[in-house]
Amino acid sequence: MTLQQLKYVIEVANRGSINEAAKRLFITQPSLSNSIRDLEEELQLSIFERSNKGIALTKEGVEFLSYARQVVEQAELLESRYLNTKPSPQHFSVSTQHYAFAVNAFVSLVQEYGQDEYEMALRETKTYEIIEDVKSMRSEIGILYLNEFNEKVINKILKAANLQFTSLFTATPHVFISIKNPLARQSIVTIEQLQQYPYLSFEQGEFNSFHFSEEILSTMSHKKSIRVNDRATLFNLLIGLNGYTISTGVLSADLNGNEIIPVPLDCAETIHVGWISHKNTVITKLGAAYVEALKHAIYQ
Repeated sequence: MTLQQLKYVIEVANRGSINEAAKRLFITQPSLSNSIRDLEEELQLSIFERSNKGIALTKEGVEFLSYARQVVEQAELLESRYLNTKPSPQHFSVSTQHYAFAVNAFVSLVQEYGQDEYEMALRETKTYEIIEDVKSMRSEIGILYLNEFNEKVINKILKAANLQFTSLFTATPHVFISIKNPLARQSIVTIEQLQQYPYLSFEQGEFNSFHFSEEILSTMSHKKSIRVNDRATLFNLLIGLNGYTISTGVLSADLNGNEIIPVPLDCAETIHVGWISHKNTVITKLGAAYVEALKHAIYQ
């Protein structure tokens, strides 16, 4: 087993394609495939599953990848310290529900650890896709919430995918509304008071189950309802239509300005927001730094 082979595995995992990885590594596709197969034979381990749809990490491959990344990272530290070589581009990906604090944390991460070269990804996406991204190591970390309604279903899926949920904070429900909304002057609002306003929620696509909803009380009916795909559209509709959505109450004036405010919702529910990762892998340096940035963004 060589350091070069470990770098090959990491690049293929990052690209999700042997062909694309070969282009980035400036080697032929057969050479890359043979090198990885030699490694698998040596270790008697299947790192990747190959099919007509492409290539994906096996369960054992996910664990192997986490160790490979640690070894390569340490080797690069030695090289940069003693050989004055140029550091390799940093790689990090996170998938998240539509939380402003997740974006703030990502900005802080890049500002602190971004080198001259880096390849990072921030995916604000659907709940099911967050789980799939982390399961397949497309993202190292995923951010979502659990509550009494969805936790049995979500935890069952996480367990089957060998993922774990780590809590970040517990919140009471709030509504996000425009400062021009008549309810903005209240210290707390009720479900009945919201009925006349458009309810805004995030589309979950093919997996549009109530359990995958980003908003609590997902089974509640609404006279006026609009689904959207991105946070900017949702916030524009909050302002333009005097709509509302239900969330944690954690907002960022830096990203969202001062036209949207959180108002407590009269509801006994609790929202447990946290991050998911693989159980059998060690989180990378950037992953650990991002978790710390999340905590700072939430409590600043």
